[in-house]
Amino acid sequence: MFKTKTFALTLGVSSFVLTGGLGKDDKAQAFTRPPPGFDLFIDTIDGYEFLRPSSWVEVKGSGNDIFYRNPRNVEENCFVAISSPSSNVYKSVRDVGTPEETAEKILKQTLIELTSTRLGIIRESEVVSAKEDLDKDGTAFYDITLRIKSYAAKNQYGLTPEDRPQTLEWDRTFYSRLGTENGRLYELRMQSPSAEFEESKEQYLAGMGKSFRPFEVDTPPPSVGKQLGLNFI
Repeated sequence: MFKTKTFALTLGVSSFVLTGGLGKDDKAQAFTRPPPGFDLFIDTIDGYEFLRPSSWVEVKGSGNDIFYRNPRNVEENCFVAISSPSSNVYKSVRDVGTPEETAEKILKQTLIELTSTRLGIIRESEVVSAKEDLDKDGTAFYDITLRIKSYAAKNQYGLTPEDRPQTLEWDRTFYSRLGTENGRLYELRMQSPSAEFEESKEQYLAGMGKSFRPFEVDTPPPSVGKQLGLNFI
């Protein structure tokens, strides 16, 4: 049932009209209901919006601006991170660097976020793709996909490498959509088990990314360091 609903997002997001950056009169004329099985999240304080599956639940206390998780698959989630207004001023996502340079920065930051104090942890990582995407207004966004594998030793205190064989504990793919507005950098980051990523991306992750849109607000709040992402800037 969930898959039937989520497939509609990829098909319908191109015609779905987002409302956060519109005036009151424009919103009344432009509003279109989200595709079945999805809700529109709008943050009118920080200035961004995106579609998310209706069944996903908000996680409080994550340290992010907003964080949602798939209750049917706890490894699948999304969050929004926003750069501090006291840091660099961004007129375009290109100010961060090229898509490839930005991907390397995000990969480095993600590995830092995933740092473990356990002994014998090994992480393998790669940039799967990094590209620029222009919306219908010509605004540049970056779409970045990373893959990280984590290996752990069941016997952390073995005396020899033979006593500490490494086994795969998880394999995850991270998909980020980055844009700018209000002089700030915005990131919507989505995570899924790598084995399920392509299916999830086709059904809803790609559409969620396409629906992500920062918009202008009068006075951005002085938020600093309240999220995991974007600490590389």
